[in-house]
Amino acid sequence: MTFQPESDLSAEQVRERVDSAIADNDVVLFMKGNELMPQCGYSQKALELIQHHRDDYETVDVLDALDEHREALEDHSGWETIPQTFVDGEFVGGSDVLAELDERGELADTLSA
Repeated sequence: MTFQPESDLSAEQVRERVDSAIADNDVVLFMKGNELMPQCGYSQKALELIQHHRDDYETVDVLDALDEHREALEDHSGWETIPQTFVDGEFVGGSDVLAELDERGELADTLSA
């Protein structure tokens, strides 16, 4: 039996949360878990890559309403996978895209808002 947490957030509340996080932050990472305890390797990798290049960024833990976050994020990015990074309101990608940009030496410029 797997534990599925009940969401206290409605789809509309999650949509508002996602919209405002993207609009109000230069760099925002939607991730599973938080800065202190990432809950998946992909989220941890994305967080580490961002931290390597920036001190100021925002993270949003999507686990309290995962399905609702996936749906709201997909409207912005066309992707339903987590993590997702947005810079200046534009979708950049997940951990794989951040890693690729870092390997090409382009991540610092991408993250500089």
